[in-house]
Amino acid sequence: MPPILFDTSIYITAMRAGDSATVSLRHLAGGEPVWLSAVVLAELFAGVTAGNRHAVERLERDFDRARRILVPNLNDWSQTGNVLALLGAKYGYEQIGKGRLTNDALIAMSAGRFGSHLTCISRCRRLLSPTRSRRLCLWRREPTILE
Repeated sequence: MPPILFDTSIYITAMRAGDSATVSLRHLAGGEPVWLSAVVLAELFAGVTAGNRHAVERLERDFDRARRILVPNLNDWSQTGNVLALLGAKYGYEQIGKGRLTNDALIAMSAGRFGSHLTCISRCRRLLSPTRSRRLCLWRREPTILE
């Protein structure tokens, strides 16, 4: 089975539910290896409060020690630009919020290259799902461990 990559929205929801919920995210993967996107890590650091910073630092440390941080490569960046151009031409650049979709597309491109499932809550990634294989994204309205 392919590795699992959780989107930023999953980590944020788990952190809001408490520290133990963040650790429990592994249960959502059903025994598959969980990886952390470097883009997700950057988003978490950018939005973390002082009180939760230690949780993000621990995520970084744990995934780095396990050598399970997925870093976008040059091709991921190039494909991201191409996909955003296609979406902009199809839906209008103002409609897709190109700047906001950059991180989403980058996460999706690197997940697709790596062959992992991307699990998220965010609706904006739905625009990106046709750009990669169907196995790329597992759409969930709410993470089951937090319900």
